[in-house]
Amino acid sequence: METLQATFFLFVFVPLVNPAPPLQQESLQFYEYDTDVSMGSLTQQDYEMQSKDIRKDGTNVSLDTSLILQSDDSQLDVPPTKDTNLPTCLLCVCLSGSVYCEEIDIEAVPPLPKETAYLYARFNKIKRIAASDFADITTLRRIDFSGNRIEEIEDGAFSKLLLLEELSLAENRLVKLPVLPPKLTTFNANQNRIKSRGIKANAFKKLTNLAYLYLGHNALESVPLNLPESLRILHLQYNNITTITDDTFCKSNNTRYIRTRMDEIRMEGNPIVLAKHVNAFSCLRMLPVGTYY
Repeated sequence: METLQATFFLFVFVPLVNPAPPLQQESLQFYEYDTDVSMGSLTQQDYEMQSKDIRKDGTNVSLDTSLILQSDDSQLDVPPTKDTNLPTCLLCVCLSGSVYCEEIDIEAVPPLPKETAYLYARFNKIKRIAASDFADITTLRRIDFSGNRIEEIEDGAFSKLLLLEELSLAENRLVKLPVLPPKLTTFNANQNRIKSRGIKANAFKKLTNLAYLYLGHNALESVPLNLPESLRILHLQYNNITTITDDTFCKSNNTRYIRTRMDEIRMEGNPIVLAKHVNAFSCLRMLPVGTYY
């Protein structure tokens, strides 16, 4: 009787331990770095089940076989990555349009499943982004490469990403910026090695949706030219900026011009005394953060 009771309770308990539904992605600022999803927390139950002896018709099922049985058929069609024989969605975590490849020491962008909208490949060893990496993935809306070793981005690497809204290249080794896709709202290139000559004169001019631009902790000697009217937040702290002009933020030939959307400009940590350039801020609703004496 005791044996029957134990079997009954085990049968009832197992269906109740279903994995929690995937968390919905929130729209977050890149510099907060709080969108991590742990591989262990998402697949803990799968690994616990695989660690036991799974028997069916008297035959052991190995860990690799059980992983394949649990994988989606569409994920198995994904080609192997450049650094491993595992398909991308076994090496990374794929959840309804989001791919998480964080802290797994990959050295190149892995092949992505079709219809990928969000890619998080932070804190790896990626050194280069090729034009072919996103050639067939036109559905991307957010890419985060923070904390890699990226030194080079091929021309046109992001040219086909017409839906891309958020791009983070923070904490890498870039000396120049790539051509950016037209619908960006947020671009983060904090903590690189970018100099002013590494930013083209019209790099931001046509980005009419760009609201958040982060270029702090680089080696810029001047404020980038032709900043779009849509800009709300501009971070330029801890560069080598030594001068600004009356046309940097405002229009010297139009004294009535006001930048109505600009809420914050950070320029602290630059070798410039902002009080010497008062006319450069006449169109702003508030003064930039920085040294005035």
